[in-house]
Amino acid sequence: MSAKKILVVDDELGIRELLRDILVDEGFEIFVAENATEARELKKNKLPDLILLDIWMPDCDGITLLKEWVNEKFLTSPVVMMSGHGTIDTALEATKIGAFDFLEKPITLQKLLKTVNEALKHANNLPRIDINLLNIGKSQVIQDLKKRLDKIISLKTPLLLVGPQGGCAKICAQYLHPKNQPWVDVKDFEVISNAPTDLLDQHRGGSIFLNEISHLTKPQQKGLNLLISKAANYDVRIICATSRSLVQGNEVDFDERILNELLPGSLLLPSINDHKEDIPELASSILTMYLAKSDKSDYKVFDVAALNAMRAMNWIGDIEELESFIFNLMQTSLLEKITADDVKRVSNQFNLLHDKNKSSKKTKDNKDQGLDDIFNKPLRDARDDFEKMYFKYHLNQDDQSMAKLSEVSGVERTHLYRKLKQLGIKVK
Repeated sequence: MSAKKILVVDDELGIRELLRDILVDEGFEIFVAENATEARELKKNKLPDLILLDIWMPDCDGITLLKEWVNEKFLTSPVVMMSGHGTIDTALEATKIGAFDFLEKPITLQKLLKTVNEALKHANNLPRIDINLLNIGKSQVIQDLKKRLDKIISLKTPLLLVGPQGGCAKICAQYLHPKNQPWVDVKDFEVISNAPTDLLDQHRGGSIFLNEISHLTKPQQKGLNLLISKAANYDVRIICATSRSLVQGNEVDFDERILNELLPGSLLLPSINDHKEDIPELASSILTMYLAKSDKSDYKVFDVAALNAMRAMNWIGDIEELESFIFNLMQTSLLEKITADDVKRVSNQFNLLHDKNKSSKKTKDNKDQGLDDIFNKPLRDARDDFEKMYFKYHLNQDDQSMAKLSEVSGVERTHLYRKLKQLGIKVK
């Protein structure tokens, strides 16, 4: 089992060295930083299991740095504040912000080890770290999105988020969700047609999120209409999302009553390709998230060229594709540092998959188009066209032969030659 990692942040060299020596003797792996800039870098790259953070530092005080990590919702380890006699009240205040505990200087050996061990036990109870609106990026596009969401965050009216598949719809829905209230991301749409009232009752005061509602069947749409109409009685907010138009071009004609409820509260979401400048930081955050969930033994970082290569790419599947891409890099890269060559290698894999999917979809669309044409013709012409498709299909198989075609089709060979000639099909 690998040694637990502890980051010591203090501007006094003597304290840094003393704490490092003590904790190394106890079997911990120690990293030291003398200011906030170094602390940020080490926290991101080393993923410590615990941070000992001094309150007073030259470039940025510990409280401000703690708030920064808490506000980003990306605090992956407990923080213990270190304070002199004059800053005890400040240290106590830090525990309200998110610090696990505080140590008063001068720090005794017994108190240090007791607090460190308790904090490391507490680390197992920290909430799971996920990508959220506060760490998805700092570009103007994301800042504007956050401002728009802030304007509607206190409302309970139904909301429709419109954006690319695999994008930030769920992230935005969770940002709007009131803290410490029931939340559900409905995966099985049958529940909204079978038990919509039970769903509302179980999530009083919270949020019900339904993604890709263009897939809803008629009975499920009826259930959604009931959810929306009764949501106010249960103090529940209904948040829907779609990457497809609900007005036209769908297999299911969408209920106009639902559209009338959702469209006034609709919001267009950006694609990750609209704010590519955020990709390097977002990619690093996703890597940190995965490493925080793992045992941290397979440590990885991106080099600058790798981050720039990902920034230049076109992300068809948006954030979800980026997450899958980074997880693949983490699993398949051979070195500690993920390089531009690694990005190119995995990019070729993903492009191959996209090309296969496009080819499959194109073939299916062509078949569907051919069938549509047949259905629009008189019966005799439609029958001739279908027979042409049928015989050409079998003649194009690897084991094609007249004997095989006769066997499969059930048509005697003499009649089969005549039929193919009549249809204008040449036999090799």
